[in-house]
Amino acid sequence: MDSNRAPSARSEVYAKLREQILNLELPPGTALSEKESSLAFGVSRTPVRESFVRLGQEGLVQVLPQRGTFVSLIDPELVEEARFMREQLERAVIRLACASFPADTMKQLETNLRLQRESMAESNDKRMFELDEAFHRTIFEGCSKRNTWAVIQQMNAHLNRSRLLRLVSDHEWNHLYSQHEQMVSAIRDGDAGLADRVMQEHLSLSIRDQAVLRERFPHYFK
Repeated sequence: MDSNRAPSARSEVYAKLREQILNLELPPGTALSEKESSLAFGVSRTPVRESFVRLGQEGLVQVLPQRGTFVSLIDPELVEEARFMREQLERAVIRLACASFPADTMKQLETNLRLQRESMAESNDKRMFELDEAFHRTIFEGCSKRNTWAVIQQMNAHLNRSRLLRLVSDHEWNHLYSQHEQMVSAIRDGDAGLADRVMQEHLSLSIRDQAVLRERFPHYFK
């Protein structure tokens, strides 16, 4: 491989593998092969090996001695820690949004809600997950808290896999959508108390979901 392409290849392989893990194309427990991945991506084994190391540092890949490399199982403790952090930060940010929120960013939230309705009609779980993430990110952006959102993403890997698993396994999303709609109304009306209550309830859903998901998909969890 051209040495000038090596950094690009590493980044591309890492990004693609991470995406496949997070969107459950590579489910928890999946065996990973340097050889098969290098063939699939059309690269040498070196960028694949380096990507495995980087994903291992993030807790998404696990090397088991004399057994091989696997997509890590979802760790309930890491799910809860990420949920706890999100709850504290998102409740604070939505209160800021109720005090002041740009009109153009409000339009983005309204557009997002419309697209969520379309995804619900199509039962498009992965699109719904993307829109859910974009909805929350937009609130942070409207409050000039992009870096805070970036910090959240560093701890979100196990929580996001759990959240997507919930969307994939249960297409009853009306409650999720209703809470998003209430948040937008609260921001529009400047009702910080309502926004805070809805956000807290919204982010506590993952606690209730965990027991159901672990019973339904025991082989996906640590």
